[in-house]
Amino acid sequence: MWQAFFHYSNHFVVIFIIAWFYSPRDVWKAYLILLSTMLVDVDHLWASPIFDPNRCSVGFHTFHSEIAIVFYILGMFLIKHKWIKLVCIGLVFHMITDGMDCVWSSI
Repeated sequence: MWQAFFHYSNHFVVIFIIAWFYSPRDVWKAYLILLSTMLVDVDHLWASPIFDPNRCSVGFHTFHSEIAIVFYILGMFLIKHKWIKLVCIGLVFHMITDGMDCVWSSI
């Protein structure tokens, strides 16, 4: 129960805090952009089974792969456009959240 609470709090509450710090004037726009980065989970749809509570998504799914994560991190530092950079920040935070979930599951 605590694992799910922690996971979804990061995906919905913590990203609001990130949005607030990133762009206080446009907090709702930033929050919606960060929420939209959860679309990266579309890659779960072509896994079999679609949901496996014992499977770590980081390193397994296409958009959660190590190479994808490298591109997300590079985008955070190399992309100058404010809102596209925020997409990369959201994707990196999504991977961190999913990674923490993997650690929690292995304990």
